[in-house]
Amino acid sequence: MAEAGFFGQFGGSFVPPELKEALDYLGSQFEQFKDDKAFNEEYRYYLKEYIGRENPLTYAERLTEKLGGAKIYLKREDLNHTGSHKINNVLGQILLAKRMNAHRVIAETGAGQHGVATATACAMFGMECIIYMGAEDMRRQSLNVFRMELLGAKVIGVEDGQGRLKDAVDAALNDYVANYKETFYLLGSAVGPHPYPTMVKHFHSIISEESKRQIVEKEGRLPDAVMACVGGGSNAIGAFAHYIDEPSVRLIGAEPAEAASLTKGVPAVLHGFKCYVLLDEEGNPQPTYSIAAGLDYPGIGPEHSYLKESGRAEYYTVTNEEVLQAFKELSRIEGIIPALESAHAVALAMKMAPEMAREQIIIVNLSGRGDKDVQQVFEMEQG
Repeated sequence: MAEAGFFGQFGGSFVPPELKEALDYLGSQFEQFKDDKAFNEEYRYYLKEYIGRENPLTYAERLTEKLGGAKIYLKREDLNHTGSHKINNVLGQILLAKRMNAHRVIAETGAGQHGVATATACAMFGMECIIYMGAEDMRRQSLNVFRMELLGAKVIGVEDGQGRLKDAVDAALNDYVANYKETFYLLGSAVGPHPYPTMVKHFHSIISEESKRQIVEKEGRLPDAVMACVGGGSNAIGAFAHYIDEPSVRLIGAEPAEAASLTKGVPAVLHGFKCYVLLDEEGNPQPTYSIAAGLDYPGIGPEHSYLKESGRAEYYTVTNEEVLQAFKELSRIEGIIPALESAHAVALAMKMAPEMAREQIIIVNLSGRGDKDVQQVFEMEQG
């Protein structure tokens, strides 16, 4: 892999010079602190005492028996404080912001889980918090909007475009360009200009650090496959990180059929970095729609783009119908209500596990819990 934030041809930092200066400074601070003993001791303290890590690697025994194929284990990011994997990265970045003496924090959010996590961390450390969220996503995830406001955040609705995640990122980047001297942009996915994809992967790699140790303790060996949902790619890159250099382990991403950047996209620059992007006939980012607001993004993280192009990882699409079936199935069979985002990975595991041998092992990264989605699914069921 190339230096300066490139993964093969993907990544980089295609931004105005003044923003490049701010990002270079952020990158230098990250490099300084990521291996700093005191920083990591504080990070690990909050991972345990505030987030509740390490979380379990749960054998989904009844689901495995019903499917009749590979053994399925669930990495339980849904049990984290705030209900998803997002808090891992937020905690790391907020500790970095604290060391950079930042007092104003901005973030974007789609499903609201990153926004809730950011608002939570800002409340804990007494920082001003502004969250940009698409107007359509605010409607779909109104409970999370209330949670963010309850935690003291100011949520700004973005009416531009489709009023979804891409538009929230646009608005947050515009704010950052205008106010970067006094603002820390806490980006929530493994996307954006360098150093964000590298930072987000670093803080989320705790997922695969734990699961790799846990599966060896439980099964005496590595899994045959690790599966995760992919939107921007933060939970997936964390779930994959410690297996990338283990060629015996298949890395498998589940994309929404309606926002399948890796399956149907082409290399292009989006939001200051190069990745696979869904483009329309005019060469603009294509409108996307997924029932999972957190996956509604026309691009994908640069490292996922590289893993796809190099053949190290595989990416497949699942339909809304398959996702809803997985959402209900896991709830009924295992007593675990998954986030709609996470249900994409469960749906793919339900398709692939029966085709695998019984002695094979799949780890599914259960990136979040479905509390936020129950009302949406209820309304869909009512027709």
